[in-house]
Amino acid sequence: VQLVESGGGSVQPGGSLRLSCVVSGFPFSRYAISWYRQGPGSELEDIVTIGTHGSAIAYAPSVSGRFTAARDDDKRTVTLELNSLKPEDTGIYYCNRARVMGLFGWGQGTQVTVSS
Repeated sequence: VQLVESGGGSVQPGGSLRLSCVVSGFPFSRYAISWYRQGPGSELEDIVTIGTHGSAIAYAPSVSGRFTAARDDDKRTVTLELNSLKPEDTGIYYCNRARVMGLFGWGQGTQVTVSS
C-alpha cells in the first residue's frame, strides 16, 4: 500500500491550499477514505471522511464550512480544498482508510503552515 500526499505549503491566514493523495495497493473504491492531521504537540485528528463513491462526506466541526473533500475512484485520488485557513490548521496532513476500516501504514504526509 502506498499513500502519497502532496500540495501543502505555507500561507497566510485566510489563504487557501489544495491537497491531493494518490493511493495504490488496495481496492480504493471499496473503502471510505479519511484525511487526518497532526498539529504541533497535538494528537492525530480525523478531519474528514469520504464514503465510497463519495456517497457521504463527514467533516469535523473544526473544518466544516471551510474544507471540501472529494474523491476520484478512476484516478485513485482524494483531494482536500482548504479555504479560510487559520493558524490552528497548521500541521501535517495525511490520508488513509477511514479509522473504522483499519488504518494502513502512514505516508509521508504534507505540511501545511498557516502564519502571518
